[in-house]
Amino acid sequence: MMIVGIPREIKDTESRVAITPAGVQALTEHGHKVLIEAQAGAASGFSDQDYKAQGAQLVAQASDVFAQSEMVLKVKEPLAAEAKQLREGQILFTYLHLAAVPQLAAELAQRKVTAIAYETVQTDGGDLPLLKPMSEVAGRVAVQIGAHLLEKPQGGTGVLLGGVPGVDSAHVVIIGGGIVGTNAAEMAIGLGAQVTMLDVHPDRLRQIDAIYGGRINQLISNPFNVARSVQQADLLIGAVLLAGARAPRLVTEAMVESMKDGSVIVDVAIDQGGIVETMDRVTTHSDPTYIKHGVIHYAVANMPGIVPQTSTWALTNVTLPYIVALADKGLRQALQDDPVLARGLNFHQGRCTHVALAKSLAMEYADFRG
Repeated sequence: MMIVGIPREIKDTESRVAITPAGVQALTEHGHKVLIEAQAGAASGFSDQDYKAQGAQLVAQASDVFAQSEMVLKVKEPLAAEAKQLREGQILFTYLHLAAVPQLAAELAQRKVTAIAYETVQTDGGDLPLLKPMSEVAGRVAVQIGAHLLEKPQGGTGVLLGGVPGVDSAHVVIIGGGIVGTNAAEMAIGLGAQVTMLDVHPDRLRQIDAIYGGRINQLISNPFNVARSVQQADLLIGAVLLAGARAPRLVTEAMVESMKDGSVIVDVAIDQGGIVETMDRVTTHSDPTYIKHGVIHYAVANMPGIVPQTSTWALTNVTLPYIVALADKGLRQALQDDPVLARGLNFHQGRCTHVALAKSLAMEYADFRG
């Protein structure tokens, strides 16, 4: 039996929860004990009674969850007050994005926490199955947010994303043709916008062209094409991800200066440091934007948190098999049996166990099996 704990998320306006009642049912049926902080699921539409009905034990405070649990499940990286409660050997399974928060990485190492990051669980083919559903949500939400910020009362240019007959629609530029980028493109096309997508892989652009039948203008991502496209953008969406590593800075401050006043940047890559040079700070849902060079910058690192019910269901759908495997088999056996899960291990016994993350943090890489 493993004791699995779920605290309530405390990041600003983070309304997701790490597990649904259905997930609790799966764990309890396998003989595990589940502790969940009272009201942890309320903002996602799950009551305390919903969890109790599936065998969870409610605890009054997050400190009880951290103190008693062998594995802690979260949605977002632990904040300072939470990190102080983690202990040696405890498994932390959550989104971490440690390349952008080296101070947290150092604390996890110092506390010898076993940290497994959803976003670095990776298949042999390079897919990120635990990041994919949140990338789908973030890509779609980015367009909704961008359309809203373009409205004049929000400080935008006053352009309707899809235009109307006889009037130009807005120009949406998406840098990155992965899951975030394609979901953003799908939403933007659906709303009638003009869409340009940039990616470094010609084969990926060919795939996108085949899927969307020429409705997206595709360009190879290089400094010249990025600069030209950014200048034309009403809405710029950053959608580049390098698993475990810091996002590359592809949009310079000079490029941002070339944009129209009231245009909008939504950088979905901000949780990995952002691809836009002027994205120099992370914002929150309660204060999501700032203006630089006349351009509205949206730099919220937990975008899917604004649609918590959809996001929580989508997250549990993909994380649950790995959670059950860890609980049933224990850490070492679960990692040995599944190389996909093993690639998600970021820290173990004080050492960085992910190659790209170690490089980004300038830390020594250590194989967890060593």
